[in-house]
Amino acid sequence: MVSKFILTFMAFFAIMNPLSNLPAYIALVADDDQIISKRIARKSLTIAFVIIAIVVMTGHVLFTLFGITLATLRIAGGILVALTGYHMINGVHSPDAKHVGNELVADPTAVAVSPLAMPLFAGPGTIATAITLSQGGWEHRLITLTAFLLLCLLTYLLLLSAKDIARFLGQNIIAVITRVMGLILTTIGMQMLIMGIQGAFK
Repeated sequence: MVSKFILTFMAFFAIMNPLSNLPAYIALVADDDQIISKRIARKSLTIAFVIIAIVVMTGHVLFTLFGITLATLRIAGGILVALTGYHMINGVHSPDAKHVGNELVADPTAVAVSPLAMPLFAGPGTIATAITLSQGGWEHRLITLTAFLLLCLLTYLLLLSAKDIARFLGQNIIAVITRVMGLILTTIGMQMLIMGIQGAFK
């Protein structure tokens, strides 16, 4: 059971890769204070865990019920990631959270849902991994959920230090990182979209 847990955790870590998502998180919360950024981190990982928990508990039933395939999930996720990357390239950290003067006109934690929770933390790859690893009974499902929960907790601790990292780097470096990550996210999104289209025609 221990070896199964370790293998499951490592599989999730490799596919979700919280270290590679850290620059994207820093860029997305660059204009937010410490309280809001922590709320975004907590909300995004909570939603990601709920998504994976639903997938693990329902397996293929949920996808079959709504006629959703992994290919269509990749297409939708790819579009969301590409759009987020496009906004980051243009210097807009979140199109859903903007200020007019001192007035907040939208939910500043909207980025926690998309693109952070899905598709970055609980994307098609993570969902596919969860479905695969949870096959074989309740013991496998419990191990899968526990391993992903541990990864979410460790990722949360990592995200808590994001503001300190951003402060150390400075605004100019963050601006460069934002645009570079925007380009990378756009590329990742397009790759997901292409994979989804290819999968849809197989």
